[in-house]
Parts: sequence; C-alpha cells; structure tokens
Amino acid sequence: MLVLAMLCTGAFLTSPTPVQSEANYQTAPVSTTSTGGEATVGGTVIPFKQVTLTAQSPGRVTFLAGAEGHSARAGDVLLQIGDESIQAQRRAALAQIAQAEAALRNAQMQYSRELYAPRTNSMTGIPGMGIPSTFDQFFTRGFTNSIGMTNTTVERQADLYARGVGINQAQSALAQAQANLEALDTRVRDTRSVAPFDGIIINKMVEVGDTVQPGTPLITYAFIEYLRIDAEIPVRLAAGLTEGMIVPARLDVGGATVDAKVAQIFPVADPKRHTVRVKFDLPYDTPGGPGMYVEVTVPDASVPTRNGQAIPNEALIWRGSLPSVFVLEDGKPSLRLVRVGYPLPDGRISVVSGLNGGEQVILNPPANLISGE
Repeated sequence: MLVLAMLCTGAFLTSPTPVQSEANYQTAPVSTTSTGGEATVGGTVIPFKQVTLTAQSPGRVTFLAGAEGHSARAGDVLLQIGDESIQAQRRAALAQIAQAEAALRNAQMQYSRELYAPRTNSMTGIPGMGIPSTFDQFFTRGFTNSIGMTNTTVERQADLYARGVGINQAQSALAQAQANLEALDTRVRDTRSVAPFDGIIINKMVEVGDTVQPGTPLITYAFIEYLRIDAEIPVRLAAGLTEGMIVPARLDVGGATVDAKVAQIFPVADPKRHTVRVKFDLPYDTPGGPGMYVEVTVPDASVPTRNGQAIPNEALIWRGSLPSVFVLEDGKPSLRLVRVGYPLPDGRISVVSGLNGGEQVILNPPANLISGE
C-alpha cells in the first residue's frame, strides 16, 4: 500500500503543467487602394419633382388639406379659396343661356313661318284700292309686279334672309353665353389647388382665413419617394461627367455612402461662379430627405493618383480624439496611431499615415485589450 501511494504521488508530480494558448482574434489585412484623380463637391438633396402652387383668383382661404408632411394622391384638393361671388356670376350666366336658347327657338320658328307661309302671300299685306282683300291679293299684286312697282320673289327672298340672320344672331348670343359660363367654370376650378401627382406638402405659406391675391404662393408640394442631388460643379470637373455615369456620394446622415447617377447636366454655365448645375439620381429608399447636405466625388484629371492604405471600419478605434488600430506583430497586438481620410465606396476607411500595407489589423478589438500582451 505504501509503494502504491508513492507511485501515485510520483505520477501526479511529473504530469505537465497546461500552457495558456494565444487568444484568437478576428483580423483583416491592410489593403492598398488608389486615391486621387477625383474631387469632392458639396450639394443638396432635392425632391424628384417639386411645384409651388399659387393663387389664381382673389379670395379668402376656406380649406387647407394639412400641415407640412401631409401626403396626398394625384387629384386631391390641397387648398380651397372662397368662390361665392363667382358662383353668383355663374347663376347669372345660366340665366343668360336660357334666355339665348329661347331667342334661338323663336328665331327658328319665325324662319319656318316665313318658309311655309310667306309674308308676301298674306291677304293683308297690301291694302289695295278699297277692293276686298281676295280681289286685292290676286289682281293688285299682279298689276304692281307687271308695272315694276314691286317684286314678290325678291321680297320673299329678303324676308327669308332676314329670318336666317335672326337665327344666326340668336346662335351667336347662345355661344357667347356658353363661353361666359365656361370662363366662370374655369375661375371656379382655379379656386381649388389640386395635387398634380402623388406627394407630400413640404411647405405651406398660408392658413385658413388668409386673404390672397393672384400670384400669392400657397403651398410647396413635392414627390420625395425618389430623391436627387443638386450640385454646382466647377466647369473643369463638369467636363469629365456624362449622363448615366455612376459616382459615389456621401450623405450627411451617418456618413453613409451611396452610388449616385448623373441624371442631367445643364448646358449653360453660371457666368458669375463659373459652375455647371448637375443633377444626380439617388437610389430608392436613400436615408434622409430634401434639404440635406451631401458630398459628391467626381473625377478630376488635374489631381495625380496616389496609392494609400485602407482598413475595414470595424478595425478603427478611438481613444480620446486620436484614431488608432491594433496590429498583430509576432502574434501579439500592437497599438498603432493612424491618420484617416474619407470613407471609401466599399465601406473601408482610407488611412493617410500610420500603416505600411500588408499588416493584419484586429477587427472589433475588446475594450480591455493592451498593446504587447
């Protein structure tokens, strides 16, 4: 038993002590990227479509669809101006139309009467020589026609022409009354500001009860489901842009970088600032909204191309106000202070100084990580 105990004790004393293995870090290589040959210009995010609705007739605002942010569909009424006086004029125009229609019917009836019962054949048309009307109709008219004092055919044609002129005048009066009604209907329609397309109200300049005159701005309405960038590009940079070109743009919301498409290049430069207005289309569901600041990177042939380093955003840490990264050296983390540049389109961060390229940087380093340990 004593020998067995001694053997067991010896086996315990001679077993190897376990060695703590190196911590496993998630790393990524420092890559080399080309910078330069491009310039960054500032711009403003604008709606894809925007209109300013103005008053077309004087009056008092009686209806307003909503405040800023109110969404509407095409054809919805956004604002209404009182039209009481126009409605009164419209009722008067309807009465004029009814009167003109009655005059037209009367003129047509008189023409039909002259056509089928000519005035020249009337028994009382010519008094005669004291002879009864029947004798006067058959003999006196024939006698006056034969001696050239009258011409029954010419008189009938003149009477028909006069009745036809009466019809034309009645038709013209009716057309004029109808045109007056159409003009009033247009004025009634102008008292309503209707949404020209689907969108939202982004600015309202009046309130219910305000009195407006023609030309007074009422509402700014925009379609913001798609957004654009409006930028003033120097002439030397605009020469390198073509419609349809894709360029990177960095938004002022979280520093996100998106691809922007050159949508329109204005043909004339500003003579004072020597810039060209360029519009860029942004992708659908781009964060932010109209009025937001944005930076667009455009090609610049006057800037030489330089090679630099880039690292994933997850490797960058901030201790105080200095950016730094942990680099693996001989299997141990080593802290490096770096100077960073702009974000790259693929999500990496350019590094101006502090790295040589090819190193392995630690991604998402723990807060208690110490250099050299």
